[in-house]
Amino acid sequence: MQDQGVVDYFTDNGLSNTVKTMQHPAGEYYKGVTYVSYQGPLEDPYVAAYRHVTGEWLGPFKAGISTLGKTPGKKIDNHGKPAMMIDDLGYIHLIFGGHGGLPEHGVNTLGNTHGGRQIHVVTKNPQDISSWEVLDNISPFGTYSQFVKMDNGDIYYFYRHGAHRSNWVYQKSTDNGRTFAPPVSVLKTKPTTGTKEQPDIHDAWYAWFTKGQGNDIIVTYNYHVCKEPIHDGERHNSYYMEMDTDNKEWSNVKGEKLTTPVTKELADKKTLVANTKDLWTVRGTVRADDEGNPHIIFYMGEHLGLRHGGPKQVNYYRWTGEKWFTAESTDLPVATGDILVSSPDEARLLLAGKKDGNSELTWWNTIDGGKNFKKGEVLYNGEKNGMTTSAILRNAHPNARVIVSEKHKGDFKKMYLIGDNGPIKRLKVEADQLEEY
Repeated sequence: MQDQGVVDYFTDNGLSNTVKTMQHPAGEYYKGVTYVSYQGPLEDPYVAAYRHVTGEWLGPFKAGISTLGKTPGKKIDNHGKPAMMIDDLGYIHLIFGGHGGLPEHGVNTLGNTHGGRQIHVVTKNPQDISSWEVLDNISPFGTYSQFVKMDNGDIYYFYRHGAHRSNWVYQKSTDNGRTFAPPVSVLKTKPTTGTKEQPDIHDAWYAWFTKGQGNDIIVTYNYHVCKEPIHDGERHNSYYMEMDTDNKEWSNVKGEKLTTPVTKELADKKTLVANTKDLWTVRGTVRADDEGNPHIIFYMGEHLGLRHGGPKQVNYYRWTGEKWFTAESTDLPVATGDILVSSPDEARLLLAGKKDGNSELTWWNTIDGGKNFKKGEVLYNGEKNGMTTSAILRNAHPNARVIVSEKHKGDFKKMYLIGDNGPIKRLKVEADQLEEY
């Protein structure tokens, strides 16, 4: 916060776990405006916009109604956070509200169910976030929404088709999101060998998709040991593969063709980046450099540390053209975030976490392909409880890279749009009167 009447947050009505790198993009820079989305009151999706030339904030406006968050006293679900995409005509799309869907929505042939319903909304007018309508054109069985838009305007919508024991799939649109083709499975969930203590175990996955070079889509994922009757968050390893959208073929980093949906056995044999053995992982993000080689960050640590949000080690891997190079730097903080990559040797990690007891959003840079990382500019110093961050926004303006939320025990959080000059500020009178919108 600076002078009187000006605050460094754009809203204080973010609910619980408001943004995360998983549901992405959460915002986009388009024709001079940065649009941002997040989970607001009653787990409904909200959208705000910042006009860079005038310095004017618009909204936030409620963009839809989630089926989650409507039962008084029920724990906040947090799986239905929105993902955003702007089509070639300037209409803004959100998909939100799902944690696998419910039996009342029909039979989920690609997995199981848990709660909520995936909902697709679009603005009634281009670049106008004040009014929205529902498009009933996607599966209700979903969670972890992710948009990938190609240079020709084609839109790929990736998600997990249900609860834990569900395939990861995509649906494709060639008409600016007005219709989507049926789901196509990419990663397969299936029963695997159990134990006396845990007789019921399924192979399951967590995945993160984005655009690679040219017409490629790239993905990093990790393996979830989905146990019953006692379920926990056990996850291992890091994997990578890519799709040539011209011929709809998936391959590994060596160019070897893959049969989809990929099973655990095929993933271990053809797409493994790192075998973490007894250590648990949290999937991270992946970006391609100017030669098309992938760079991956993910998080690894002791199982209790990961399960309860404790210390995590940030791991950085890059494909050299012949093998996976593993960064050996011990300088990186306990943090989560995203990565920007230019050349094979130059990468910038934008990490939100703690270093030496301080909570901060900071660039960590390498110019030698990950052999060494040096701390760069601190974009924001947070409160002692820490912060959570979105993935880097699509086509991000340098002054508006990510959405950041406070991390404390209260339900409602202040939220920030942060770039190279720190948080973008707004008049406090606007922030205090958001209920009028």
